[in-house]
Amino acid sequence: MIETRGFKILRAVGLAVLSMLVIVPLYVMVVTSFKPLQDVSGTFEWWPSVLTIQPYIDMWSTVPLARYFTNSLIVTVVATICSVVLAILAAYAVSRFSFRGNRLFRLVVLSTQMFPGILFLLPLFLIFTQVQKTIGVQLNGSYLGLILTYLTFSLPFSIWMLTGFFAAMPAALEEAAMIDGLSRWGALWRIVIPVARPGIIAVSVYCFITAWSEVLFASVLSNKDTRTLSIGLRAYASQTDVYWNEMMAASIVVSLPVLIGFLIVQRQLISGLSAGAVK
Repeated sequence: MIETRGFKILRAVGLAVLSMLVIVPLYVMVVTSFKPLQDVSGTFEWWPSVLTIQPYIDMWSTVPLARYFTNSLIVTVVATICSVVLAILAAYAVSRFSFRGNRLFRLVVLSTQMFPGILFLLPLFLIFTQVQKTIGVQLNGSYLGLILTYLTFSLPFSIWMLTGFFAAMPAALEEAAMIDGLSRWGALWRIVIPVARPGIIAVSVYCFITAWSEVLFASVLSNKDTRTLSIGLRAYASQTDVYWNEMMAASIVVSLPVLIGFLIVQRQLISGLSAGAVK
């Protein structure tokens, strides 16, 4: 199909408009983070007369941001590691072994993505409460409760993604390794996992972003000691004041780990997503 000049112009205008929808909010956030508080409450200025880094200094003392950052890091890293390890084992078993219920298991894993997460909020809260009453393990307001919650939602998608990736790999790789003396576990660790690294990285990034930016369950299942960043950012809005400049500065700082991580693994992430999706 030959593109006409008018079509090219229309496409360029459309892309420019869509780009502005992304760039303008980012620009407002960055500019606001460098403004004094008195300049934020008035009419918005696209280029402020005064720029200061004080919001980036004050944001650590206005709310316990370092504590929230630590909580998010603990919950996110542990949930990501557990999800990836369990997904590797489950996906490898599903893609390599034939057993009764294999197809049903895949359908159940895929069907979990059909339901919105808010449907599970009350059942999870009641289950955690009952667990505490029965065996004395506190899940509501604890790291363990948040980790199990995030694991519940990231694990099915991780299994589905890695199942497609492992199924695309020839089984002859493990068979040749086992002929040379490796066990099934040795072939998985030394052959399959290195080859599947792009897919594993893609799944890891998905799990990390899902847990790092989650708001709904963290707002109900956490307390003041386990509050994560996504909930802690709301503390900049008090009953009397809203520290918009510090909130924007904190939002930028919170986004940096995900942004830096994405830039580091960008190439492997894209190849892993495409490989899993094609299969």
